Amino acid sequence: MEKETRIERTRTFAWEDPMRLMEQGKAMSGFEYLKAIQHGTLPPPPIACLIGMELVEVEEGRVVFTGRPAEYHYNPLGTVHGGVAATLLDSAVGCAVHSKLPLGVWYTTIELKINYLRPLTAETGTVYAEGKVIHVGGRIATAEGKLIDAAGKLYAHATTTCLVMRS
Repeated sequence: MEKETRIERTRTFAWEDPMRLMEQGKAMSGFEYLKAIQHGTLPPPPIACLIGMELVEVEEGRVVFTGRPAEYHYNPLGTVHGGVAATLLDSAVGCAVHSKLPLGVWYTTIELKINYLRPLTAETGTVYAEGKVIHVGGRIATAEGKLIDAAGKLYAHATTTCLVMRS
């Protein structure tokens, strides 16, 4: 049996030291941190470059990411992989929570529920993932999100539960 040649993955995106960026982020509220990413003062995380998403709106308790489904997002069935929609929605709902957190307070997703309503394709065009906070408490936060196209057609919606953590 012939041995397979494995291709080693190389770093594709130049991103500053994540620990240094986290330290910068700890000096800001969640809202300030997200605004810095939106305005380019801080770089977007590599996942944004990989998926092709952009943080376009940031308010306290609400954020919007855009993405443009492409053929390279396709699964074997010829539609955009559900993980792309999940990533857009997880980012939107999580960052909506982050936008409400004060200095020194972070979050992590502990649950994400998505309902897929129709497939995304390269012909869908730009989609908008909007996340809105439902509740932020001392330990738990919840948010909801929707994924729509430019005409307002709903492709998926989601809810999240996040764990709130203090430094």
